[in-house]
Amino acid sequence: MEYYFDWLNSNFLELGMTASYAMLLSTLIHCIIFSIIIVLLDLFTRKVIVRAFGVFSNRTKNSYDNFLAKGNFPRFVAHFIPVGLIRYAAPFLFRSYGHISEFLIKTTDVYLIVLATLIFRSILRSTTNYLRTKDKYKDKPLESYVQVLMIFGWGIAIFFIINELTGYSIISLTTLGATSAALLLIFRDTILGFVASIQVSVNDIVRIGDWITFNKFGADGTVTEINLATVRVQNFDNTFTTIPTYSLISDSFQNWRGMQESPGRRIKRAIYIKQSSVSFISEEQLLTLQKIEKVKEYIDHRQKDINATNEEYRVNKEVAINGRNQTNLGVFRKYIDAYLHDNSAINKDMFLMVRHLAPTDRGVPVEIYCFSNDKKWENFEHIQADIFDHIIASVPYFGLELFELPTGKDISRL
Repeated sequence: MEYYFDWLNSNFLELGMTASYAMLLSTLIHCIIFSIIIVLLDLFTRKVIVRAFGVFSNRTKNSYDNFLAKGNFPRFVAHFIPVGLIRYAAPFLFRSYGHISEFLIKTTDVYLIVLATLIFRSILRSTTNYLRTKDKYKDKPLESYVQVLMIFGWGIAIFFIINELTGYSIISLTTLGATSAALLLIFRDTILGFVASIQVSVNDIVRIGDWITFNKFGADGTVTEINLATVRVQNFDNTFTTIPTYSLISDSFQNWRGMQESPGRRIKRAIYIKQSSVSFISEEQLLTLQKIEKVKEYIDHRQKDINATNEEYRVNKEVAINGRNQTNLGVFRKYIDAYLHDNSAINKDMFLMVRHLAPTDRGVPVEIYCFSNDKKWENFEHIQADIFDHIIASVPYFGLELFELPTGKDISRL
């Protein structure tokens, strides 16, 4: 190349050109020819390397190289050859223009640093996408670690670029101290997010796919992404909410994963019985309630014990409050309990209870506490609705009334 440059320059001199003009013209011609060679070489090497990498990845059983191909890894590698050629040829092309040669060398060096960083990023992204295909890593916040590594990667690249452009060594205690202070100030949120990401992953606080409720940020839905700065939640109305990653360890939120992994989903709801409708069961009412199959055996057994006790103590039953008695609310509670035990949608291996809560100004709360077998939201709501449809419809059969605030029609009737 140097011989050809001298030959071309001497020919221009023989044509009567001045030495400076001949040098400039020969350099310009060399640049044009060299640029064409570089462009053609870049196209050729990119096509060859990309195609060769594609053939190689198709023949291997491991799918990791397929993700590398999709992440433009071979394209970035192919750029090294033409850029390296520019770096090597620049001193010969511009030997008479030292400042241009130096500028071109520095520019190619900077581009090589950036290209190396892009290759590093491609490898990280390909690794992340590959790990996402593994069940072990599907719910891990891999993006957080990738972003941290990329921050360090770009930071190192910037240091090398500054060193290349200025020639100033950045490896000094003073510079490192000042740089550390600046990084702590600029990347404060990033550092907090990184620490939070590690704690979230190590302590298994949140996984991708978890259903969380975060009232502070109005989030109620499924976690779709966990990265260095934010956690993305797709709410059930298909809107998205972003939550700062650090908030997952600094604030309180609700994670429904335990319910999703448990053998049942909790039903905890109460109906309010009008207190004035609660009464002792008369003999006539007893005969009617004994026709209800789910409580017939309970009523008979209970009444035998009550009668035996009252006879033993010679209780005066002319007044109902004397001695032992059954109440319509007590029998109703037993009926609900028996109904739930016979319901195939209820998980009998988990806690099941029907209880009274403290009386309120709206009546006596009768709470149902149990777990459904089906945890899917839609099916769970159907099961819960079917149970309370039946319970509400059963209330009048026990001489009870549900409490309900008066409506306009009630006031008009009065």
